[in-house]
Amino acid sequence: MNTIPTSGHLVVVRDSFARKLLELARRALVSDQVIPYLGPGLLRLSSAEPPVPCTPEAVAEALNTRAPAPSKIRTNMWSVAQFIEQRRHRRTLQAWMTDIFAGPAAPSILHAWLAKLPLSLIIDSWYEGAMRAALAEAGRTDVVEIQGVTRANEVGDIWTRTYDLSGRELEAGAATKTVLYAPHGSIRPAANFLIADSDYVEALTEIDIQTPIPDVVKERRVDRGFFFVGCRFNDQMLRTYARQIMKRSEGPRYAIMDGQTLTRNEARFLAASGITVIDMPASEAVAQLAGSAS
Repeated sequence: MNTIPTSGHLVVVRDSFARKLLELARRALVSDQVIPYLGPGLLRLSSAEPPVPCTPEAVAEALNTRAPAPSKIRTNMWSVAQFIEQRRHRRTLQAWMTDIFAGPAAPSILHAWLAKLPLSLIIDSWYEGAMRAALAEAGRTDVVEIQGVTRANEVGDIWTRTYDLSGRELEAGAATKTVLYAPHGSIRPAANFLIADSDYVEALTEIDIQTPIPDVVKERRVDRGFFFVGCRFNDQMLRTYARQIMKRSEGPRYAIMDGQTLTRNEARFLAASGITVIDMPASEAVAQLAGSAS
């Protein structure tokens, strides 16, 4: 397996080089050598108008229609959620998030393809549950999902809850062939959402020493790399979680992203993390990965 670059320089590949590297990534996925890290951008592959928000800014906008936040925080999902929690109570924020993400998000062809692979670990960084649905539709019975939960609703040292694909809650530590890890929670089966700034206060305090991250995730990433698709890292929260989840993983690390629109902070993060950017449209990359490219 390739080691992670340490030069600190951003590597972006395009055209024929991108297609060749994507084929290497596909083989690594099939052989369970890299971990898919799925972001909300995948929602656009299934529908031109997704039934649920597919960016943090879109969630902020949806929350603002219910309770307008001050202009200085209006586009920041985490701050808008905190504003609502402080003024309307956590139960109101929970109910509104449940309503916002109620529409069933159809799995994309990538979700469906990944669901058939014998992957040890899948990371789903959004709330809509499309990967969970794809695994259920594939008839998988060897999957557990571990979801991050807000400490506001917990008593004791609980950071996550574990479910099978039928929605039944399992004992912490339950694991099987495939672990689906949703670090920020998910709409299904129990509407767990890490969304407000307050949800992350303790998590960000502890995450550098890895406390909020399940042991099975830490164990299964050690000899694997990561494959990011549908993700952007234009917010510190997103970068922090990705950095800590892939911590101590062996590599290689790839990301399907538009190399022309990277922010300065995204470029720095990708370079420092040894993530090679495969610069091609997500739809084209997914078609090649799932074997539907002509």
